[in-house]
This record gives sequence, C-alpha cells and structure tokens, in this order.
Amino acid sequence: MKHPCLALCILIVLSIRNVFASRTYTKNDLNKLRDEVKEMFYHAYDSYLKYAYPYDELRPMSCDGIDTYGSYSLTLIDALDTLAIMGNYSEFQRVVDILSTKTDFDANINVSVFETNIRIIGGLLSAHLLSNKAGAKVEPGFPCNGPLLRLAEDVAKRLIAAFDTKTGMPYGTVNLRYGVPKGETPITCTAGIGTFIVEFGTLSRLTGDPLYEEVAMNALYSLFNHKSPIGLFGNHIDTNTGKWTAQDAGIGSGVDSYFEYLVKGSILLQRPELMEMFREARKSIDKHLKKDDWYMWVSMTKAQITLPVFQSLEAFWPGLLSLIGETSNAMKTLHNYHQVWQQYGFTPEFYYITQNEAGAGKESYPLRPELIESIMYLYRATGDPFLLEAGEDILRSIKHSAKTPCGYATIKDVRDHRTEDRMESFFLSETTKYLYLLFDTDNFIHNQGQHGTLINTPNGECVINAGGYIFNTEAHPIDPSALHCCYNTPNDVLVDFKEFDNNQAMYRGIQLLKKKMPKKHQNEKVEIVAPSENVTSVSLPLSVAQNESSLGEAEVTVSDPPTNSFDAQQMLERLRGENKYPKNESWERNFELLGCKAQKFLQRLSIMGEVFN
Repeated sequence: MKHPCLALCILIVLSIRNVFASRTYTKNDLNKLRDEVKEMFYHAYDSYLKYAYPYDELRPMSCDGIDTYGSYSLTLIDALDTLAIMGNYSEFQRVVDILSTKTDFDANINVSVFETNIRIIGGLLSAHLLSNKAGAKVEPGFPCNGPLLRLAEDVAKRLIAAFDTKTGMPYGTVNLRYGVPKGETPITCTAGIGTFIVEFGTLSRLTGDPLYEEVAMNALYSLFNHKSPIGLFGNHIDTNTGKWTAQDAGIGSGVDSYFEYLVKGSILLQRPELMEMFREARKSIDKHLKKDDWYMWVSMTKAQITLPVFQSLEAFWPGLLSLIGETSNAMKTLHNYHQVWQQYGFTPEFYYITQNEAGAGKESYPLRPELIESIMYLYRATGDPFLLEAGEDILRSIKHSAKTPCGYATIKDVRDHRTEDRMESFFLSETTKYLYLLFDTDNFIHNQGQHGTLINTPNGECVINAGGYIFNTEAHPIDPSALHCCYNTPNDVLVDFKEFDNNQAMYRGIQLLKKKMPKKHQNEKVEIVAPSENVTSVSLPLSVAQNESSLGEAEVTVSDPPTNSFDAQQMLERLRGENKYPKNESWERNFELLGCKAQKFLQRLSIMGEVFN
C-alpha cells in the first residue's frame, strides 16, 4: 500500500503544475496573434478572388475554383461579414455593391435547403445588419429595408416550398426556380429540420411577414413531438410519415445545430418555449449519452451505445453550454476535445474514445471551426488563459500543415497531415472569424451594451449595434437589437418580469408589420456610422459585367417545371388550421428561463432592443 501522505504530495504537485501551466498573454501578445489570423484570412480570401471567383469555392492546391452548393459565389457571401469584423469596411462595401446588382436567385438548380439557409440567407442577413456599422450606404427604412435583405427574402421564398409536407418538416433539397424536385426523397436529417429559426425568425422580424418564423417554429414543434419515449432524437426522419429512418442519437453530425438553434433562437427571438425544448432534450442527453464528460452515440429507443466516438462536429457543445451559464461542465468536455487536438495536431472527423485513435476512413480535418468556436465562447465567459493557449495551438497547426501557396487545404489524414485540394467556405466564415475574435478582445462583436447607435425608422427611434450578437451555425452574427426596429415598441417601457404575460406579444415582436415599409417613409433619413480610415482594400479581379453568372445558374442538377404552382400563404393557412402540434402556453410564458448569469445582458437586450446600464 502506498503511503497516503506521498499520494497527497504528488496530487498537490500535479495541481500546482496545472495551475501554472498556462502562460500569461499580454495585450501585445494578443494583438500579434490577432494579426496572424488576419494575415491567414487574407491569404485565403485574396487567393479566392484571384483564382476561384466567381465559383463557390477555392481549390487551394490546384489554384482554381469549383462550384459546390449552387454556383452563387458562396465563399464571397460567406466571408462578407468577416470583412466587417476585421474592420475592412471598404472591401465590405465593394462586395455589397456587387451583390446588390443581383435582384434575385432565380436559377434552375437543385440546392441543399439547409446549406443555402445557413450560408446564403444567414450571410446576407448578417451583412445587411452590419451595413450601418461598416459605414455602407443604407436605404431609407434601414434595417427594415435594403438590397441584401430583399435578396435574403428572395432565397427564403424559394426554400419555403420544402416545408410543404405532411409533418411540416422540410425536404432536404429544392430547385431554386421550381421548388421541390420530382421524386425528391422525404428523408431529412434532424439538423436539416431544426436549423431555420434564427434566419427565418430574423427575416420575419425585419420584413413584417410572419410566414418564415411560423413555418420554422412549426417544424421545430413537429420534430420535438417525434422524439423517442426516452426523449432522444434520431439522425434521419421521413418528413411525410414521421418515421425515424436512422435511429442513432447523438449531439454530432446530422443533429448538432438543432440543439444549437433551440438555445440561440430562444435568446434572439425571446421564445422561452425553445429553451424549454432544449432543457427537456438536455436531460435525456445527460442521462443517456454523457459518459465521463464525453458524449456517445446511442439507440434513441433503448439508449444502448452504438458508436463510442467523438465527432469533430460535436466540439460546438461546450460553447453552447456557455450560453446558458454552464461553464464548469463545458470546460471539462472542452479539455477532452482539446486533448484529441494535441494528440494529432487536428481533430479527426471521428475519434474512437475507447481506443484513443482516429476512426478508419474518418481521419480528415476539413478546417472545421467547432473547437475554436467553443474556445472563443468560453474565453469570453471565463477569461481562462488556458483557452488562449488552446486557440494558439489551433492557429499554429493550421499555419504549419494546411497552408498552400493559394490558400489553406483540408487535412486528408490527421495522422500524417497529408492534404486534400479543398477549402470550404466556412474556413473564412467561421474558423478564421472565431480565431480572430478570440484574440481581438476589443472587437465590437464583444460589445455588452457599452455603446450603440440610435437611428430613426418608420416606427420611431431604435437602437442598433448594441452588442449581444447571436451567431448562426455558419458564424454569421445577427444583431438582436435591430430586430426591434421594424415594429412598434414604446421606448419608455420598463422591463418587469411580472408584466411579461400581459406584454409578451410586444416583447417577442409578434406585432409584425402587415406589409413592408410604407412608401411615405421612403425619404426618411437614417443615421449612419462613418467608415474607419484604417482599412485595407482588396480589388475584385473581375467586374459584375464581366461575370454575370457569379451568382447565377450552375450547369448541373436541373429540374422539370412542376405541374402546379406553389402557394406559400396557402401552406401557412393549412398549417395553422391543422394545428397538429399545439403550442405549450405555459412554456411560452416562462420568460424566466431566458435569464442566466452568463446571459443577463442578452436577455435584457433582446427583450426591448435597448441599451441598459
């Protein structure tokens, strides 16, 4: 038997080593790391413009471009709000001008409903809301009016036909011109059903059309009502029958952003019923999936472990927990995930927890952002210097092994760091953005109500740019205060939880305008912020006139015209009339769910869209 005193001494020594393991970062250190990330971003962004534009993605080893999701210059749209966050307002304006020449997304191509929503609609909405901050030209009636908002709504109108199913859960694919393709499979992944409320809710609040938010909420209610008897959600479901076709339950691929949007949609739109759905799901997740601060994959009906793996996509979870104040549990899980990164220099798509090794055939790392996303959120919540070290680890790995003369390449195998000729658009939208925000602690995105901008709208004065930004799952930030500018809300109402029941329609923005901004307000003035002088400019290699197809038709995946035209309003009225998934009124009124120690500011901001002391 070992001497207990010796064991205690060893434990104390190890504890001391752990306490002092993290280095100290000065402001100068952080600025240098921030600038390294900016250099990384521009190496990839400039290469996209030079070699790949107007295609969707850059091929960083071939130094050319390829269309992947719809031939709409995806990387350009995905990277737009990152330009604003990094302070390059002149280039932001240049790209906005290019996109603004596009009047619609009419094209005979089949696209992913999920990907188009998070990347295109999310990117356009975020850029629209940041236009004022970036000193771009804004139309009268901003933020309830503008070319990028109109483009985002045009795309949403083309996607909305996917929700016309027996369950209200959407198909996975639509044709941008003709709607759901003939013979399209009704089987969709869980994330493909539950990842619309942030973008669609924002659209409804800005345009005054309740269609988008109601359809997204109906899909969420439908999905929640199809959970298993033990409260778990499978991976794929038939949207016509409601029958699960893939019954593995987890928090990763095919499911992840469903849970993310329950939390973020709840905070952004002041819908406590979404937080209640998350809490219910979380109980089952902790009971059946969580093992030693890892999360397994199990059978959704019997909770038997089916896959003892950690997926790289699951690394978003600690960051999500931080949004509801669960920083302690989040840090424990994050340490597990960071150890995998340290083992290989990257996180493989699959990592077998029991064998401590990358999964066969799943050894790649496509420059995913999820781990750095959680690190950024948790550093903002805790200030733990370990998280800066972990972020620097990620920066060093990508610079060392993924950099090519024309961008940054996917790591094909984390074990030997071989590369693959692809750079997905989320590298510029998410990975570089979260890294930059980790080290740029004074960025306006981190504003917690210290300052804002007062503007005039057809509905009176309104505060925007007051912080508390909610990122969609593609890291496109949405300004929650701006959502209160497009409907009538008195500015002198004091927040009182006792009055929520009587005023919840006002607090949640349900008093939407029936139509867009009246013509009589077209000439009203809107205050704008002057652009920063300390910006760099990157010239686009080709003009819009030279590249009329930059957001246009792809040469593949076409569909025949449908026999019947689709009527979105008719679908909405049908969903309202059927009321298959009645709302839980007690959940809808439980606004106290939205308050937590980590998110007090977000709670108050999103309720009234005002700045509080």
